[in-house]
Amino acid sequence: MNADQHDAEIHDQFTKQAAPFLERHGRGKDALLGLMAECAAPRPTDSLLDVACGPGIISCYFAPRAARVTGLDMVPAMLEQARRLQAEKQLPNIEWKLGQSTELPFADESFDCVVTRFSFHHYMDPEAALREMKRVAKSGGTILVADVTSRPEAQDRFNHWEILRDPSHTRALTLDEMESLGEGAGLEPRRQENFSLVMELEDLLAGSFPKPGNGDRIRGLFEEDIAAARDSLGVAARREEGVIRLTYPVAVMAWRKP
Repeated sequence: MNADQHDAEIHDQFTKQAAPFLERHGRGKDALLGLMAECAAPRPTDSLLDVACGPGIISCYFAPRAARVTGLDMVPAMLEQARRLQAEKQLPNIEWKLGQSTELPFADESFDCVVTRFSFHHYMDPEAALREMKRVAKSGGTILVADVTSRPEAQDRFNHWEILRDPSHTRALTLDEMESLGEGAGLEPRRQENFSLVMELEDLLAGSFPKPGNGDRIRGLFEEDIAAARDSLGVAARREEGVIRLTYPVAVMAWRKP
């Protein structure tokens, strides 16, 4: 898949997911947001950029904690939902921009803090995305990436079933690869935390738009993994109270720009 095809897949998937994603995830408690805020530690005077902001959940969470927040996404439908959430929460200090994460439409050293959540596993070139986040961050500023990670031995099967679920998924990185990204970009480690995101498989599939037949293929993979008790899919699949549950391993990586 080339870059244009991949961008089209992202646009298709997240246009479909925009409204249901906000309804499912935008109004409940989210412990991961709290952990991200602890790691980013924005000051009330800070300007903050939320890269690949989706329906604005992260931007709206950080807005009361910063002076100015900018949310950027490449999918117009996501920005429509973000404006809707902003209006509901009455947050005047957020602006929204349409643009690419690997070509941020901002000048060098524009933001005190640059954050992103659940975007890196969609990138064909995560190194370029992190370099752009570094470029627009001020010297001494914070760059934070929160994303799913996979164990090295489960990485291939993890990515296989995730691509079946969401064709815009490219590759979830391992924790070591995430650390190497920061090192390669010349960033200084500030804080690293792990988070466990528990979900029910049917809820996950209900909020996704896999190609015809792939939902059943995923269910079959999970049934096999549970029966074999081997966790080859990398998400601790298990049956509890009659439903299949999984746990996404999430890494929160905060770096300082020298």
